[in-house]
Amino acid sequence: MLLLSALTLTVGAMNARAEGQDEAKGLWLTADGDAVLRFEPCVDKPSALCGRIAWDKDAGKPNDTCGVQIAQLERYGDGAWRDGWIFDPRDRKKYRGVVRVKNGELHVRAFVGAEILGQTEQFKRVAQLPATPVCKS
Repeated sequence: MLLLSALTLTVGAMNARAEGQDEAKGLWLTADGDAVLRFEPCVDKPSALCGRIAWDKDAGKPNDTCGVQIAQLERYGDGAWRDGWIFDPRDRKKYRGVVRVKNGELHVRAFVGAEILGQTEQFKRVAQLPATPVCKS
């Protein structure tokens, strides 16, 4: 009976870890409502998590950021995707980054050096992209 209980706890922990890894996947609206990010496994490295701008309120204009990759995080551990980079299209710089889901919101933390010195932006999950404008890339 003790072995069965231990096995049940182990399987439960493995399922929770898989759910945690998948929580960040999907569509996320910026706090300003001006872009939607899509997080999914990286094309060239399926075990990593990549983020791209899937919708931009400026789509079709010279300053649109449609299709820009804004994140690549190599591994999931301690409740977050980490060991990668975050790109901020506003200042056109790459930072070290961590992505985690807290209370149903995506928290993207960009930093130089130690994580504690970084800045976090929060995103809300959306079911679909806004109808207009349409990103071409």
